[in-house]
Amino acid sequence: MTIRARKFVGTIGLILLVSVWALLAMALAQSALTDISGWVAAIYYLIAGLGWVLPAMPLVAWMSKPDRP
Repeated sequence: MTIRARKFVGTIGLILLVSVWALLAMALAQSALTDISGWVAAIYYLIAGLGWVLPAMPLVAWMSKPDRP
């Protein structure tokens, strides 16, 4: 697969990952985390907001691999 095709597939994958991650984080926050303190909520939103980066790292590494000769 060429780097151009990998970047296209990876971009679609990243958009899907971030969308699903955000929906799951919002659903969890609305269902289970309604009666928590402000500090706990801030920590949750910090972790949920940055948590998608770890699953995205292998995808970005795959996207940026050079083409085989």
